Amino acid sequence: MTGPDEPVVLTAEGLAARITLNRPRALNALTAPMVERIDQALAHWEHDPTVETVVITGAGERGLCAGGDIRSIYEDARAGGSASAAFWRDEYRLNARIARYPKPYVAVMDGIVMGGGVGVSAHGSVRIVTERSRIAMPETGIGFVPDVGGTYLLGLAPGELGTHLALTGTPVGAADALLCGLADHFVPSDRLPRLLADLTTTVVWDALERHVRQPPPGELEGHRAWIDSCYRSGTVEEIMARLRAHPDPEAARAAETLATKSPTALKVTLAALRRARRLGPLEHVLEQEYRTSCAALSSHDLTEGIRAQVIDKDRAPQWSPGTLAEVSDVDVDRFFAPPESSGPESGPGPGPGFGLGLAPLASAQEVPW
Repeated sequence: MTGPDEPVVLTAEGLAARITLNRPRALNALTAPMVERIDQALAHWEHDPTVETVVITGAGERGLCAGGDIRSIYEDARAGGSASAAFWRDEYRLNARIARYPKPYVAVMDGIVMGGGVGVSAHGSVRIVTERSRIAMPETGIGFVPDVGGTYLLGLAPGELGTHLALTGTPVGAADALLCGLADHFVPSDRLPRLLADLTTTVVWDALERHVRQPPPGELEGHRAWIDSCYRSGTVEEIMARLRAHPDPEAARAAETLATKSPTALKVTLAALRRARRLGPLEHVLEQEYRTSCAALSSHDLTEGIRAQVIDKDRAPQWSPGTLAEVSDVDVDRFFAPPESSGPESGPGPGPGFGLGLAPLASAQEVPW
C-alpha cells in the first residue's frame, strides 16, 4: 500500500481495495506517474483472491478528478515534445483495462468529473453519482477533442444527447448522467461513507441495495426534441443553423456556446463521434482517439485554448482557423490519418491495433462476475 501523502493512495480493507486520487489542490488531476500507479494496482488486485471489489474515489470535497494535467500538456506541445503522447498511450490503455476489469470496479463520481476523470470512472462496471456530481467532456473549449473513450461513451447516449454534450462541453448532473449512460446508480453524498464501509464487508450488489436512491430531476429529457432535431445534422455549420433557427431559447444558448469553441475542434469532434459509432469495441475507438489527440498536439488551437483558459485566463482564445467555413475537410482528415512513422510500440502500420496495441474488449458474457 502507499502513504497518505502520495498522489495516489492505495489501501485495502476486508473485501475491498481502494484507489484514492490524492491531489485535491489540483482537483486530483492525473499525471503520468498516477496513471502508472493505478494500472499497476489494478494488475495486482486482479489476481489477489482477497480483493473482491475495487473502489476509486477522489480526495477533498470538490470532486473525483478534473482531468489530465493540461499545464504539462501545454508545455510539452510548445516544446514539440513527446511526453503527452506517451501519457495518452498509457492513459488510454488504463481506460481499456478498467472497461474489461474482471472484478467489480466501483467509481464514486462525486463532485467534478471531467476529461480524464471520466476515463477512470465511466468505463467502470459500477458508476455512482451524487447530487453534487458535475460530469463533462469540455475539450472543445481548449481546442482539443474528447478522448479517454469519451467519444465511445457519448456516441452510445440516446439520440443526439452525446453530440450535444461533446460539442458544447456542457456538464451534467446525476439524472442526466444516468440518462446518457455515463453512470449507473444515484447515492446521496451523505450516504457515501456508509456505502464505502459496507463494501469492505459485503458484496457490491448487496451494498448498493442499501444505499441507492432516486436522483433529483434532470434537464436533458425535457430538451430531447430540439437536441435530436438540431444535432442529427451532418455538419457543424448545419447544426449551428438549426440551433439558431429553433424557437426554444435553450437551442439559441447552445448555439452561442458553440460559437466560443474551437472551429477545428468542433468539426473533428463531430467526425470522431460519427466514426466512433461505426468502429465497434471501445479499444478501436481509443485507437482513433489516440490519433486525434496526437494530431491536436501539433495544432495551434490546443496551446492557444489552454493559454486562454488556464495559463493567462483571459478567456479570449484566438482560434486559427477562426471560422467553421475556413476549416476544410483536409484539415479534419489530418486528425484521423495514421502517424507518418511508427515507433517500436505503435505497430507496423494503420489498423485496429495501431498506436496502442489493444485487443478488443471482452463481451459481457465473458466477465465472470
